Amino acid sequence: MTDLLHLFRQSLAGLRLMVAATLLLGLAYPLVMTGFAAVASPWQARGSLVTSTGAHTTDPSEAVGSELLGQGNTDDALFFPRPSAAGDGWDTLSTYGSNLGPESPDLVAAIEERQAEVAEREGVAVSEVPADAVTASASGLDPDISEAYAALQVPRVAAANDLPEDAVRRLVAEHTAGRTLGVLGEPRVNVLLLNLAVRRLAGS
Repeated sequence: MTDLLHLFRQSLAGLRLMVAATLLLGLAYPLVMTGFAAVASPWQARGSLVTSTGAHTTDPSEAVGSELLGQGNTDDALFFPRPSAAGDGWDTLSTYGSNLGPESPDLVAAIEERQAEVAEREGVAVSEVPADAVTASASGLDPDISEAYAALQVPRVAAANDLPEDAVRRLVAEHTAGRTLGVLGEPRVNVLLLNLAVRRLAGS
């Protein structure tokens, strides 16, 4: 009987601790941090949304996308993003990679198909197609492409918008971010912001 009473008391203490930890770490802490973020960095806290002019906004009704999320593109007058394996493509509710290994026949076939498609679209040899043009990111929502992939697309985008190639290259340079902290990763180009800039320049 004493052992059962001791076990009951221990279980009750454990239950109290679990409830307290759940309320503190699962409810109070997230609410405090969300409130702090909303005050300290409202734009980032609300999804890093941008308008058609490339300006920041916290109003979803004004937004055309997020700096943090890649979008599909079927317009040959704009820059194309990386391929996506998220759902049917760029699906924010199904973010994941293909999970196919480097020797997977399905992955090899998909890459070869994409290489041929990109090479034909850009008018270059298959060997000139960068890796990020034919491989999906781990999330399937990578908003950036490499400098090489952006440079590959400049002639097509310039011709489609009746713009000088030098002007489009300047836009690419303006929307290229360097390595994180100067050493991590590679320089990258945000596709959404670049395409908005292309549209503005073409419209002007």
